[in-house]
Amino acid sequence: MARVLRIGRKGKLDKPARLPSGLESSDTRVALIQALIPLGLRAVEEVLQREVELLAGPRYARKDGAPDRVRWGRQRGSVYLLDHKVPVQVPRVRDRRLGVEVPLESYRRLQQPREADEGMLRRVLYGLSCRDYRAAAEAVPEAFGLPHSSVSRRYIRATARKLEALQERRLDRYDLVALVVDGKTFAEDSMVIALGVTVGGEKVVLGFAQTGTENTVACAAFLRGLVERGLRVGEGLLVVVDESKGLIRAVREVFGARAVVQRCTWHKRENVVSYFPKAQQDVWRAKLQGAWRLPTYQAAWAELRRLHQELKRVNEDAARSLAEGLEETLTLHRLGVAEALGGSLSTTNCLESILSQVERRSAGCPAGPAATRSALP
Repeated sequence: MARVLRIGRKGKLDKPARLPSGLESSDTRVALIQALIPLGLRAVEEVLQREVELLAGPRYARKDGAPDRVRWGRQRGSVYLLDHKVPVQVPRVRDRRLGVEVPLESYRRLQQPREADEGMLRRVLYGLSCRDYRAAAEAVPEAFGLPHSSVSRRYIRATARKLEALQERRLDRYDLVALVVDGKTFAEDSMVIALGVTVGGEKVVLGFAQTGTENTVACAAFLRGLVERGLRVGEGLLVVVDESKGLIRAVREVFGARAVVQRCTWHKRENVVSYFPKAQQDVWRAKLQGAWRLPTYQAAWAELRRLHQELKRVNEDAARSLAEGLEETLTLHRLGVAEALGGSLSTTNCLESILSQVERRSAGCPAGPAATRSALP
């Protein structure tokens, strides 16, 4: 890699994930859902304006005499999109004959938090993955509890353009030193997600694709799509992945020698200890974690080889699990940056933190293999 900077400690990056231009949000830990919230706000504006029009008539329409109900400016307010409270400007309507303000029923409903509709969220993700941005735009309001019939064709067109920008924006403006790739299960579907880490320590959600499983063909097509959009790998790239063999093969197939793979030590550790009874798992977790925390490649490799020999005497299956791809769990050590970057990039934690928040906000999604991996230390 051309440049390596210290990014952070204790498995967290110093800076939050950065959303695409035009889709910024304050809580970037939930970027995959938060990226849709500005689109939901467009739908909210459409709904409120439609009710105002029903109460006070079209704006600037010529009427005979003074109407009883008229537009009366705006005021600050807030609505819930899923369980996120977001500020909005609320239009006001006043009944001049009675001298009172007319409350907006749609605004009252939008002030109640609600759980995510997992089915609608899947429709949004499916539309984005398949580049059917109109279908995704139509599903966004319903995902936030707004009926599709309450928004206009104008909203759908504008939102489709925003969604297209999210999935097809150019990536060559990002100076990336690392790429973290992992999957997330939504009911029967898997979403493979790519997160870039810039030389300045920013996290950028680059894109995602819907796949049945994390197989080589689907993952390779997804990675090629990132390259076609400008992902720069010519100067070298660190790619952090879990234990998915299909994903690792896809990385090698698409990037070749231009990328070095760092296998997630958390996934490796949990795969190894899964062969032991629960009463013994914490002991082996501590041993393995202690080995990966050693600062030099020589020390860590020697300790892991010693643990492998110890495992062979007590559990052959656990020993085979540790040996498979073991060298790739020490890539940061081999590059001499384990002390500086090990806390951030020896695991897929910086992406898992996003996925765990998405999982929490899409309750009802049956836990799959990826869903059970969303609580890295």
